[in-house]
Amino acid sequence: QVQLVESGGGLVQAGGSLRLSCVASRSSFRTYAVGWSRQAPGKQREPVATITSSGSTNYADSVKGRFTISKDNAKNTVFLQMNSLKPEDTAIYYCWVVCGPGHCWGQGTQVTVSS
Repeated sequence: QVQLVESGGGLVQAGGSLRLSCVASRSSFRTYAVGWSRQAPGKQREPVATITSSGSTNYADSVKGRFTISKDNAKNTVFLQMNSLKPEDTAIYYCWVVCGPGHCWGQGTQVTVSS
């Protein structure tokens, strides 16, 4: 089973930027879709962005135009560039990859946006 480790979270003021990274323990991103989801306090986990094995991307409406997902297959790494951050973007951000019949998840990284 692949292991995923996120990094890059932190505290940022509204309007600022952060870049999240997620490194996989083995090469999975060449073959499977990978993405980011987030969970805010008291809310359900929600999808944020997805990138397929061929590089096609999809975004939640709430982040379109502000967030960009990308990947480096050679480094088994997926990125989430987050610009123009808003307080409502505050959440734990998780990366995931298609893994067998379901998904494998990282442990998450906290993003806090202050107003």
